[in-house]
Amino acid sequence: MAEPNLQEVHDFLVLIAKRAGQMITSANPTTAGSGSKKNSSDLVTETDRAVEAMVSSSMRAKYPSYSFMGEETYKPGDTLSAAPTFIVDPIDGTTNFVHGHPYVSISLGFAVARQPVVGVVYNPFTSTLYSAVKGQGAFLTDPTHSRTRLPLKAEPEPLEGLNTCLVAVEWGSDRSGPDYDVKARTFRKLCASKDDGGAMVHSLRSLGSAALNLCAVAAGHLDVYWEAGCWAWDVCAGWTILEEAGGMVVDANPGNWEPRVDERRYLAVRKGVGQRALIEEFWACVEGKLEVGL
Repeated sequence: MAEPNLQEVHDFLVLIAKRAGQMITSANPTTAGSGSKKNSSDLVTETDRAVEAMVSSSMRAKYPSYSFMGEETYKPGDTLSAAPTFIVDPIDGTTNFVHGHPYVSISLGFAVARQPVVGVVYNPFTSTLYSAVKGQGAFLTDPTHSRTRLPLKAEPEPLEGLNTCLVAVEWGSDRSGPDYDVKARTFRKLCASKDDGGAMVHSLRSLGSAALNLCAVAAGHLDVYWEAGCWAWDVCAGWTILEEAGGMVVDANPGNWEPRVDERRYLAVRKGVGQRALIEEFWACVEGKLEVGL
């Protein structure tokens, strides 16, 4: 098989993202009309399924020899191979989508040898596109079609400590068990005052889209994003964008500096002097061991 033309793949994914965006913005989902895959917080809509069907058929028509992994067609036991693979979330932020909250995206990633190499994340409600090709930088294209290299500040401020950081976290759809307890205790420690043994972060944000969270870290709108329980299709595209913007992705559990894209535990930090020290400071705040993905 010939080596993938990453720029060609990128340009194709941008076209697909715009087409999917039109499907998303023209839909009229409601909380009453949505279904759930696991519980009342794990929502899925007919639009999720329709967008993935369009995306997968388009990809298979153009690149029949490449593999495909998508949220709505994933089956337990499916694994990410080393083959060139499209990794797709048709609607990242479905709960936001059904509530009419516009923090929603389509996340189109491409991995080779299990490494994210192309990423396109598009919010159709704000007409905001984030994209990257490995080795070529990351970019934000705004509604006026102005294209800006990420991060938005050419020289971001140093990462001087968690007490200077705006941190994104997500509760996820699993609301019981050991990992839920680890999350809740960690959130408390991140927010608690220094006098009470906490990190005293500026604040926590739970925004509802892993892909857009990663892009916000890449842009510099967020300093840190910590998550456990999401999937490769949530993070593959944003991972490439963040790394090309000078950020880092490590394990949400302490100690692992080189997590797999399908490991389901992620800690993302923006570009800035002091990255590794900040990661180690964050790891010291993790109150237990996350079991998901192990």
